[in-house]
Amino acid sequence: MRFPQTLAATLALALSAGAALAQDAAPLVTVVTADHPQTQLMAMVLTSQAAQQGHPVRVLLCGPGGDMALADAPEGVTAPQPPMGASPQGLMVQLMANGATVEVCAIYLPGLGADASVLIEGVTVAQPPAMAAAMAAEGSIVWSF
Repeated sequence: MRFPQTLAATLALALSAGAALAQDAAPLVTVVTADHPQTQLMAMVLTSQAAQQGHPVRVLLCGPGGDMALADAPEGVTAPQPPMGASPQGLMVQLMANGATVEVCAIYLPGLGADASVLIEGVTVAQPPAMAAAMAAEGSIVWSF
């Protein structure tokens, strides 16, 4: 009859270890420069999974990836894609709602001849010193799409 007690103790230990690992999860910086909506969406899918696993998330959008942050975004960024009907921008907005920081490259808006008013709510312009520090910090994970 020790089996149920041992199983319960093992499960409790596993759950507490999982919570501890999530608390200590390395920060993740996801850089999106890709122009293909499928690549942009997969970047958001994987980043969302990492966030659900406890990683603090920061997203940097540059070049064509920056289009994901536009209020008047190209159709490819907002169009639902199979198999789940999600869009790159839609999943990015969900990430922000769950605490992720999303920023466009400091040179993105000047390159468009625009200012921050063209961005969706919650997206800001990255400050190069702060972004460099986040990317170079010990233990940080950087993904590039």
